[in-house]
Amino acid sequence: MFSSERLKGIDVFVSVADLGSFTAAAERLNLSSSAVSKSIARLEGRLGVRLFQRTTRRLSLSEAGETFYRTCTAVLSDLEEVELALTSEQSEPQGRVRIDLPASFGRLHVLPLILEFAKQHPRLHPHVSFSDHFVDPAQEGIDIVIRIGGPDAWAANVGHRFFGAQRLIFCASPEYLSAHGTPLSAADLDHHQCVGYGQSDGAVGPWYLKGRQPGDMERRVMSAHIAVGDGEGEVMAALAGLGIAQLPTWLTQCHLDAGTLVEVLPQLATDSLPMNLVWLKSRERLPKVQALLEYLSCRLEPYGSA
Repeated sequence: MFSSERLKGIDVFVSVADLGSFTAAAERLNLSSSAVSKSIARLEGRLGVRLFQRTTRRLSLSEAGETFYRTCTAVLSDLEEVELALTSEQSEPQGRVRIDLPASFGRLHVLPLILEFAKQHPRLHPHVSFSDHFVDPAQEGIDIVIRIGGPDAWAANVGHRFFGAQRLIFCASPEYLSAHGTPLSAADLDHHQCVGYGQSDGAVGPWYLKGRQPGDMERRVMSAHIAVGDGEGEVMAALAGLGIAQLPTWLTQCHLDAGTLVEVLPQLATDSLPMNLVWLKSRERLPKVQALLEYLSCRLEPYGSA
């Protein structure tokens, strides 16, 4: 049987976790700091775990606290949605919405759109995170996800909308090409310095070359002169004249336009990974999710072919 005791202290716990401070949480909740501290102590005593790691300089969630926080925020979000659904203002985007973005593409192209949307809807509270690994929206409690690449078949509980394919090109700085020459064929790449993508396991990500037949791609492992585990870092290495890099056009277009990077081997450029807008079907009819999905769908379309 459900006990109301389980709800006690959840709002205090979430406020402390969000703000990273008992004092700040007390100010938000209009409570004393001692009342907040006692509430957390009672909650930890009831659960039998430490929810926070405390030092003289910082307050952070413990491993158990992280798990409990994800559950609590999901519960509070569901309660918020029920309340909004019962009000006459349910058509206006409002409340907390969680969005997870790929790191470089998200910072450069999606976050500015979300900030613009948030300015138009001041009652909306976006919670934006960045990660390049695949995330399960249902398991992580995320409303909207943008991914470059992903599973061949999406789960039945998520909706997805393809908005383009990431186009990969080869490029280098004018200084590098002046010193080392311009490659004219795939075979020429073996005689050039390579700026590679450094993977977490120490390996260098392969390059993908357009094949002879439509839709074919050749996977080629290159020896990297320098490997960088971040797309923006690869751009910096190419701009510094350290070699030829294979990069998406959404990351390089401004440099190509400025002439600080030059495309080479255009015949080998390829459309590689699909770009998708993904969302939880169970939340797609919520005004805040529906409105943001429509906005992002319209504004992201050009980036698929940028």
